[in-house]
Amino acid sequence: MVYGAKVNILMVDDHSENLLALEAILQSLGHNLVKATSGAQALRCLLTQDFAVILLDVQMPDIDGFETAALIRQRERSQYTPIIFLTAFSNSESMVFKGYSLGAVDYLFKPIDPEILKFKVAAFVELFEKTLEVKQQAAQLLTANAQLKRSEEQFRCLSACSPVGIFLTDIAGVCTYTNPRYQTILGITPEESLGEGWLRSLHPQDREQVLADWLICIREGREYSHEFRILKPAGIVRWVNFHSSPMLSEQGKIIGYVGTVEDISDRKQAEEEHTKLIREQAALREAEAANRMKDEFLATLSHELRTPLNSILGWSKLLRNRQLDEKTIARALETIERNALSQEQLIEDILDVSRIIHGKLSLNICPVNLVSVIKAALDTVHLQAQAKNILFSFLVVTDTGEHRRITPINQEELTSISPALTFSVSGDQERLQQIVWNLLTNAIKFTPQDGKVEISLSVVSSQETQQIEQKYAQIQVSDTGIGIKPDFIECVFESFRQADGSITRTQAGLGLGLAIVRHLVELHGGSVYAESPGEGLGSTFTVKLPLLEAENSLPLKASGVTKEIVETIDANFSVSLCPLPLDNLQVLIVDDDTDTLSLLTLVLQDSGAKVRAVTSASEAFSEIQQCPPDVLISDLGMPEEDGYTLIHKVRLMEAEQGGRIPAIALTAYATEGEATELLAAGFNMCASKPIELTALINMVTKLMGRK
Repeated sequence: MVYGAKVNILMVDDHSENLLALEAILQSLGHNLVKATSGAQALRCLLTQDFAVILLDVQMPDIDGFETAALIRQRERSQYTPIIFLTAFSNSESMVFKGYSLGAVDYLFKPIDPEILKFKVAAFVELFEKTLEVKQQAAQLLTANAQLKRSEEQFRCLSACSPVGIFLTDIAGVCTYTNPRYQTILGITPEESLGEGWLRSLHPQDREQVLADWLICIREGREYSHEFRILKPAGIVRWVNFHSSPMLSEQGKIIGYVGTVEDISDRKQAEEEHTKLIREQAALREAEAANRMKDEFLATLSHELRTPLNSILGWSKLLRNRQLDEKTIARALETIERNALSQEQLIEDILDVSRIIHGKLSLNICPVNLVSVIKAALDTVHLQAQAKNILFSFLVVTDTGEHRRITPINQEELTSISPALTFSVSGDQERLQQIVWNLLTNAIKFTPQDGKVEISLSVVSSQETQQIEQKYAQIQVSDTGIGIKPDFIECVFESFRQADGSITRTQAGLGLGLAIVRHLVELHGGSVYAESPGEGLGSTFTVKLPLLEAENSLPLKASGVTKEIVETIDANFSVSLCPLPLDNLQVLIVDDDTDTLSLLTLVLQDSGAKVRAVTSASEAFSEIQQCPPDVLISDLGMPEEDGYTLIHKVRLMEAEQGGRIPAIALTAYATEGEATELLAAGFNMCASKPIELTALINMVTKLMGRK
């Protein structure tokens, strides 16, 4: 029976009118009234139902009330059911005593007071209900205890068999419980795992950071999750994942922390191996890309060197085998010279990149006027622009806002630019001119016939700090050429990179010019970047160089560079026409290349020198021993014995035997490191191949103190 439901009340009397009277009295209690007309019938009712109270008549045929009560008390189920005896015949003390001796709780005489009967029955009904409630609570408590016991067993089993470590701490983070897996992972005993013993397992390099993070999470009452190393006995290092969460009471107050520890060493090792594999794959891809770039570069280099060589060799054969008129001869010589200069420029670019890679590119720093630099570069490239009918313009914008545009560019207009327009920077004039020349050449190369190229020079400012404003000279070269693909614009300043590296490309070159520009600009403390709206829409290259303060600038003549070039050419030409500058000078030349040997012999003899020419170092040494010359000119790269060996043997000789002969080295490598090495080995000067003949004559005259 469920507590709160109607209870059963048994009324036993052999007179139906008495049962009706009892029913009328007790009906208001609202419970189930069960009627029985005999003791036997009452006993049958007790077999199937429980009753809160039994109202039992004493005088009944067959089995009277006392016998019925005795039988009721014999059954365990009804042993303690309250019985109220009802009688109308005897109120003797012996009868009352007999009723109480049979377990009756009351003995009432008829006629019965309805209110008294109702209150007494109600009291026993309430007692029955309370008893039923207590029984139900006891049953619930037994069930809860059983469930709790099962939960404890499950937790104990789960904790003992868990594949991860489990721990509990108090609100201060002090460990109060650990499972066996926790102890195994950390390599500590159950006793060591309690309290703060786990801290001793931390790797020394991680301990300070892990402890600091853990205490912060405890102080702020939030979750903690971290991966760190532990140091187990025998120096074994393992990685663990440590995670904890606060435990909350029903009121939401933190009462401690529960956490897990998982050994993730295998996962960490797999991640490291995966990362290593990714790096190796990336390195392999980079190596493959580098190999492709190298192959493309070598193929391009071969093409770029062979193309001018084809013209040189072709015209040389025509000059040798045919009788050509003067106009054709002049054309042939001009073609040979132009292609030779093209080859020389390719070699210079390669050497510049080599110097950049090895960090040996040096600058001769002095104040430089960028107007003069740009004018000199324009003077060099304007014929290329004219050949493609490209409209060339030069725009100068001063810091006062004055504009000066020259279109089209010609030498007279260049010379007319005011010397007051000085944009002075600290730099190497030749290298700055190389920057501008490369940008202009690049613009002309990629601009189609009848296009436009503009170079502008202006002053821009940049706020370096709150107090300092740095001014920059800005050079911009814009064209209406083929433009730059968006995916290539980030690579445009990289060495050996070309937007089109195929054999069907329309433009020649090695892809070094812009890489050299970027490095030279950075060496001058500036920056360079490229912009392009897209293919076929042209491009703009911008160079920014720090301007010198006015007091640090040196006044430079606007047409200085152009005049210097002209003066240098005139001076060299005058030297070449100077009558016999090497008159009667004894010169010994050694080079295993007979063509070079013949050329140098002819030029030096035309200058008045008496030349002896040999093809090996051993022959040269014999010549020196027999008759020391006034000057030694020696190639470096020769079979068997090179130029270094020769000069070393010469410098070991006595002075009167030729040990102090002035010596000039000829080299095709021309690195700055080699130039230093040559001077240390004993050479006095170095001439790079291809040899500038006038410069060689000047070297000899300088060595001999002649003008």
